[in-house]
Amino acid sequence: MILSDKAIKQRIRDKQLYIEPLTDNQIQPASMDLRIGSSYLKVQEHQVGVLSLDQEIKYEHFESDEIIIPPHSFLLATTIEYVKLPNNLTAFVEGRSSIGRIGLFIQNAGWVDPGFEGQITLELYNANRLPIRLIKGWRICQLVFAEMDQLTNNPYRGKYQGQKNATGSRIFLDEDK
Repeated sequence: MILSDKAIKQRIRDKQLYIEPLTDNQIQPASMDLRIGSSYLKVQEHQVGVLSLDQEIKYEHFESDEIIIPPHSFLLATTIEYVKLPNNLTAFVEGRSSIGRIGLFIQNAGWVDPGFEGQITLELYNANRLPIRLIKGWRICQLVFAEMDQLTNNPYRGKYQGQKNATGSRIFLDEDK
């Protein structure tokens, strides 16, 4: 079941769902808008010949309240909000339609597991032929919450738990590569 605006507000009031900082205009009829922060990562392309799942990827980290994403460029960003999901909620990260209509694709692998807490790292790709400017605090994506049929036996405790700022891939830590 997808949570409505009423259910989202009630769970926040009851401290079953934690999202901070939060303003009233972020809560939509069936989702919650998240805002872009100021932490970014860009792959160090000049120092890396190829990206591989079994090797740590080197990133250049930078902070900025405003960024211009060149055409056909990829970078990681973060949300301002810190999110804590209870063990009976999951969330989908979706780009806002108005943002997608200018050619900015937003993703975070699309899924936030029950029990996750941290800032959400976003993958941004400018599919346009023109640069796109973003300013810290703009609503960039939305979380859609879904209630699970029961509490999970195994809430998220993975390699991104508690992340703050844009966080690069940690796939090299996976044991099953």
